Amino acid sequence: MARTSGSHALKTGPKVRLAALKLFALYGYAAVSMRQIAAEVGVQVGALYNYTPDKQSLLYDLMHTHLTDLLQTWRSQKTDTAPEELVLQFVTCHLNYHLDKSEAVFIAYMELRNLSELNFAKIETLRKSYELELESIITAGQRACIFSVEDPKITSFAILGMLKEVGTWFDGEGRLTKDEIIALYRDLVLRMLGVPASKP
Repeated sequence: MARTSGSHALKTGPKVRLAALKLFALYGYAAVSMRQIAAEVGVQVGALYNYTPDKQSLLYDLMHTHLTDLLQTWRSQKTDTAPEELVLQFVTCHLNYHLDKSEAVFIAYMELRNLSELNFAKIETLRKSYELELESIITAGQRACIFSVEDPKITSFAILGMLKEVGTWFDGEGRLTKDEIIALYRDLVLRMLGVPASKP
């Protein structure tokens, strides 16, 4: 990324990323131009190149930041406990992280096709690292005869797919609060793993 200096750069750089996030989520990456991003930020289009080399770099930066922060958040919160408790921690962490980031979630999953080959490979490595966190928990629970599953990898994909969809409809204004939604999904995940009793 191009080098900038001063307080103006510190303010404008995040504005560029936020503008790109908003517009990519609203219209799709392919339909958004650098001129539109500049207009959203309130700068001339040429000024954008002080903060990003191109539109592809913006997309990659948004995805990389989202996934890196997600992994760091999970790894800082998880504790060395029994698989049943650890999977509940994972569900809680995942939903707490994603439910207020609907635009970032949409881009992280729907715009993968627009990444360059090299950038796609980097993002896929991060995605697989995160998926492996859940798969490892389920595998440990299966081996300890706590979880009744045939294939931990497929089960982890099913759980992540279910959790991902919450962000597409949850807006905080429905009949259930965020905490109530998380409690329901914790119970659903336990049932998927063959553990019928809900945990508080």
